[in-house]
Amino acid sequence: MSVPLPLRALVVEENAAARQFMVRVVRESFSDDIEFKEAGDLEAARQLLGLSACGSQRDPGCLGFDLVLCDLESADGDGLALLAQLSDDPSIKVATTLHSDDEHLFPALQCGARGYLLKEDRFEVLVEELQKIARGQPSLSPAMARRMLGFFREIAASDAPRPAGARDPVIDLLAERERDVLTLLSKGYAVKEIARQLGIAWFVVNDHIRTSWRKLVQASSPEAALRQARRTFND
Repeated sequence: MSVPLPLRALVVEENAAARQFMVRVVRESFSDDIEFKEAGDLEAARQLLGLSACGSQRDPGCLGFDLVLCDLESADGDGLALLAQLSDDPSIKVATTLHSDDEHLFPALQCGARGYLLKEDRFEVLVEELQKIARGQPSLSPAMARRMLGFFREIAASDAPRPAGARDPVIDLLAERERDVLTLLSKGYAVKEIARQLGIAWFVVNDHIRTSWRKLVQASSPEAALRQARRTFND
């Protein structure tokens, strides 16, 4: 089912076949009337967006986009740089594609990504996740939920030594319900199934996901990394 949102979309993808696949995902997610622009590299994307190679000032005569799907790797540069430029424009929802590892996920969040799509996922999964991003709901696959839990455990455990038998350090960073929701997400449960298991409304599940996502963004920010480095140095 299409989400009736009047979107203008830009798909930035070097590989022509992958670019057309993502265009199909966007069309299926919203409507056939959506306006598209495609870019095969970062230079072409910046021209369409009215951006220079550095800086976030935009040419007012260039098109505005509601949604930008940007591959992180391009022959002419790093997609993270483009994401960082777009983060200054709150009207643009950015979804990055291709990689599922922490080395790409967290830097993308730091650069302002609003959602994260994995091109290896099935077509119908990508459609569902993109619709969530457009509604302001975080995109979290089971693999990403597992990584989030692992990430919170790592940063919590690095804050201070804990005695044997101490409780799971992720408890200090995530509320109980947030942890429960992420755990069930990591096992492949859908939002409605999680709501039924926990005895809460589905929109409350989404609220917990959004809160966990915000905590992840804050915890993986450059400022947080600097604070952690200072703690390590002082120790």
